[in-house]
Amino acid sequence: MIHFLHTRIRVSDLDKTIQFYENLGFKLTRRTDKSPAGNQLAFLELDGSDHFLELCYSPDFDVKFPEDLMHTAVGVPDIMAYCDRLESAGIVIWPEDWRTAFASGEKSKMAFVTDPDGYEVEILERSAESKKKSEDSSLGESSVG
Repeated sequence: MIHFLHTRIRVSDLDKTIQFYENLGFKLTRRTDKSPAGNQLAFLELDGSDHFLELCYSPDFDVKFPEDLMHTAVGVPDIMAYCDRLESAGIVIWPEDWRTAFASGEKSKMAFVTDPDGYEVEILERSAESKKKSEDSSLGESSVG
């Protein structure tokens, strides 16, 4: 079985980006000041996930990417509580009307935040029950054909 292990993103300020992702709930598990290629690396993980985020910093690399090129996504059990916590930490949540839209049921419970370099992080409400249903349906599909 193949496993999806990590995603690497280039960043312009390693400490600032680590702090941002720690506010999202990631934990810094390892950091190196000089990789074989000469980069500074930081590895961040979420409890319960085998996939991790690798941040890569090099003073010689100018971080630029086309808008909406890529994003990451996290699933949380209570998006209102999670977004409240992020907003209290000074992180801007969008869409701006997330609080009233989620409470009214007018929009699906999906929000975004933007890291210091412009990478988007999608936030989805995902209960343990919905995760189990998704895994069960994937198992059923993989046994067909």
